[in-house]
Amino acid sequence: SWGYGQADGPSEWHKAYPIAQGNRQSPIDIVSARAVYDPSLTPLVISYESCTSLSISNTGHSVMVEFEDTDDRTAISGGPFQNPFRLKQFHFHWGTTHSQGSEHTIDGKPFPCELHLVHWNARKYATFGEAAAAPDGLAVVGVFLEIGKEHASMNRLTDALYMVKFKGTKAQFRGFNPKCLLPLSLDYWTYLGSLTTPPLNESVTWIVLKEPIRISVKQLEKFRTLLFTGEEDQRIQMANNFRPPQPLKGRIVRASFKA
Repeated sequence: SWGYGQADGPSEWHKAYPIAQGNRQSPIDIVSARAVYDPSLTPLVISYESCTSLSISNTGHSVMVEFEDTDDRTAISGGPFQNPFRLKQFHFHWGTTHSQGSEHTIDGKPFPCELHLVHWNARKYATFGEAAAAPDGLAVVGVFLEIGKEHASMNRLTDALYMVKFKGTKAQFRGFNPKCLLPLSLDYWTYLGSLTTPPLNESVTWIVLKEPIRISVKQLEKFRTLLFTGEEDQRIQMANNFRPPQPLKGRIVRASFKA
């Protein structure tokens, strides 16, 4: 059992998951001046035309929306990828205050929240689990959220959070197209990394979008009404569910755009 508290938080994960000290761990601090512009990186192609969302749930670590992933209708391609990667789920990381919450940071600066859209290489691997164990199995798109005006499309999601307040709860959540959660510009940084939660597998090609999206204070506060705990337990607010940046260990961060 792992979490984000003093006793079970990120600084303790290496005891049960030694890979926590591996060579391609995530998240990282992206130093924009050190990112290498790579003209061979093609634009990211996001095909989220069919809204195949199924459910929203409280995992005890985050809130997650899961997708039907039986075909490539909801997938990403282009960018650094040879194959399309199918969307499996998305989830968020956020802070107790606006001054922190994201997992990746840019030039040392955190954002109040970060969205992760998790995809897997279904051309090469038979199941999500198999892909999650392979070095080229997963692709995660990271989107920063900053405070600004209300994000109209986010309301459907934030309005559903009350249904999954407690750990282990789940509700139907169909017909939600995550394309509405992406910024206008798909300029990105990419690097080889890992899952940011146990088992911390080093199986992720990260795509971190440069442009954040904006949500209102009120919308962000709804995330903070979720609980790390079940209905029977003493209530612990779900927040600060982020892993701090990990050492780069010689990895190169490539940029799809000229700085």
